[in-house]
Amino acid sequence: MPRPITLFTGQWADLPLAELAPLVKNMGYDGVELACWGDHFDVDKAAASKSYVRERWELLADHGLTCFSVSNHLVGQAVCDPIDERHKAILSPGVWGDGDPEGVRRRAAKQMILTAKAARAFFDAKPGFAKNPHRIAVNGFTGSSIWHSIYAFPPTSQEYWDAGFADFAKRWTPILDAFDKVDVDFALEVHPTEIAFDIASAERALAAVKNHPRFGFNYDPSHLGYQGVDYVAFIRKFGPRIFHAHIKDAWWGHGDGSVGVFGGHTTFGDARRQWDFRSPGRGDIDFEEVIVALNDVGYAGPLSVEWEDVRMDRVHGATEAADFVRQLDFAPSAVAFDAAFDKKKGKKK
Repeated sequence: MPRPITLFTGQWADLPLAELAPLVKNMGYDGVELACWGDHFDVDKAAASKSYVRERWELLADHGLTCFSVSNHLVGQAVCDPIDERHKAILSPGVWGDGDPEGVRRRAAKQMILTAKAARAFFDAKPGFAKNPHRIAVNGFTGSSIWHSIYAFPPTSQEYWDAGFADFAKRWTPILDAFDKVDVDFALEVHPTEIAFDIASAERALAAVKNHPRFGFNYDPSHLGYQGVDYVAFIRKFGPRIFHAHIKDAWWGHGDGSVGVFGGHTTFGDARRQWDFRSPGRGDIDFEEVIVALNDVGYAGPLSVEWEDVRMDRVHGATEAADFVRQLDFAPSAVAFDAAFDKKKGKKK
């Protein structure tokens, strides 16, 4: 069967889940990828309350929806980042605390560990999960202590970058070990500002955590394409490490020539921009190649639409995206197409 189609709720966190769920169903989705902000998935409550996780599932079931993963990008970002006032806007008061950078990073790490426990409690309560289990993934960001050095001036040595990957390993290995204890995977969305933002840095991140079995990727081609990274090669390189997949589009090679790939300190939707996110099917990502590659590497998880297109009404766009993905996806073949030509294998009429 084709993969389930879900909607990542992160860009819809202004709507309560009780209001969003019927809308998601009406837009054509099978389920949701729940964001750990807004009221969509409360990590503290999910880790502590069986009634809370049961009520989440009942709410989804009331609207014919399911769920395969949760995402905690905002907290994960703070684990390795140099902390500034921008982080205060995306973090809970409990994680932010007094704003002392090292304190924020440590509290963020503890909250990511709690997220693994919350995800395990949530999916253990999923109706039918024990008989038909699936991979439990927490998707998110890692932050990075060295992203600010992306352009190598003042002159930046490999030793400087090595120290950044070592910092990532020091902070994330205990988190990954905690994920392992509860049988949950962490899926990094490879993305500018993270420790891994292309194929080379993803390889380096894996090496830094010694190929930890709980460290993998939330595949999202949109963040690779506009950088000039081969987003299909990424699938083939890291196939077993792709724990979750986003369907998100982007276009590039646009604008008026005054803004390059680094964005020119412009906001999304500025007509001068060289690249921007687009509704799935309206950008430059070749999703046919993506689906074929995902089939080739055996990815059987959901296709989760992360809808971002500043130029389009989001309900129109997300509805269109669900239909686009449903037509795009297909199950891999179980037989060789030319088997019927083999007299020994072909069926006699």
